[in-house]
Amino acid sequence: MSKKGLPHPSLDIVESNGTELTGKNIVLCVAGSVAAYKSIELARLLMRHGANVKCVMSNASTKLIKPDYMKWATGNNVITKLTGDMEHIELADYKRSDLLIVYPSTANTLGKLATGIDDTPISTVLTVAFGSKIPIIMGLAMHRSMYENAAVKKNMDFLKKKIDFVSPQMIEGKAKAPEPEDMLSFVLKKFGGSKKLRGKKVLMTAGPTIEKIDSVRIITNQSTGKTGTLLASELVSAGAKVTLVYGPGTSEPPKGAKVIQVNSVEEMNKAVKECLKKKFDIAIMTAAASDYVVKNSIATKIKSDKKEINVKLVKAPKIIDIIKKKQKGIFLIGFKAETDISKKELVNRAKKKLKESNADMIIANDIGRNYNKDPSYNEIIIVDSKGTTNVPRTKKERLSKIICKNIEKRI
Repeated sequence: MSKKGLPHPSLDIVESNGTELTGKNIVLCVAGSVAAYKSIELARLLMRHGANVKCVMSNASTKLIKPDYMKWATGNNVITKLTGDMEHIELADYKRSDLLIVYPSTANTLGKLATGIDDTPISTVLTVAFGSKIPIIMGLAMHRSMYENAAVKKNMDFLKKKIDFVSPQMIEGKAKAPEPEDMLSFVLKKFGGSKKLRGKKVLMTAGPTIEKIDSVRIITNQSTGKTGTLLASELVSAGAKVTLVYGPGTSEPPKGAKVIQVNSVEEMNKAVKECLKKKFDIAIMTAAASDYVVKNSIATKIKSDKKEINVKLVKAPKIIDIIKKKQKGIFLIGFKAETDISKKELVNRAKKKLKESNADMIIANDIGRNYNKDPSYNEIIIVDSKGTTNVPRTKKERLSKIICKNIEKRI
């Protein structure tokens, strides 16, 4: 936090590239290698994927980069010495942090962890984390001759089943520190990125649409867009590249997605068609797009002195029906909402929609009485060519994870 109690300006980048690390507290230990300057970029990359990063610097590293640089990068105070505040316990005791990264890591730091020496802030934090079983990742950096030293190799052999190492780059006779992007990639895989979904291009629609009656009155529905935005967040966290065509919902889209704001079903339809000029792997139609639109909306406000007005509605195009016509090989998921019908009938209607839209999967749900009791919960049936999967009433956050896993199994 800044002195005025406002979020540190550097925190503006958090989640800008994804949400895989949202809620994760990561301790970044910077040892005294010339590669220490790269730790600034690693801190920023971790934050862009949602992490809260706190930095511990060795005395040697502070001679290479100033602690203020790391405070600027992370928005958090930097630890350069241990005090009566017991920083090592605060950072590395049981469940205090989710991950500890040593980057760059020297042979000296490696040796101290392997032999239980804790005479510096970094080695003491490491000793506590090692004992409390917080995951540790090391990105080694040293001369090649040091890397191939028998004692260094012995320390690595002792630690390799207990911590993770990201391999250095063998360049110019040196075991150079891995690039920040390589460290990030390793961390993302450790925290549940999907091999199947990583890099997949996903087109989504979400939220309601609004159709104008006149210049101030509209027809819409009660969709918040929450199911769509939660699912988009899961996909971003899995490593997918998400484009979200979003109506005027109240749920916040994930920062890691490319968001295209629309209002009417016509605008949503046009935006989807424009997007489909580029290749996508998956399309997910979660939007509660209007089924009917006003035939002749009026540009000015209808006067309120009339006892009766007639509004004529006409059928809107189904956006899902154009997807496979534009891209045959795309994996298409649709959503089917009904009210107060039997599960058997819900499945039948979902199967019919599966066939009509040439979809690969339909998520069916009943938005009748049970749903309206608490819209943060839902019960769904997943229908595809292999059969049906019933998912009991649960929170939408969990449902989005279940849907994401089912997509991962099928693609």
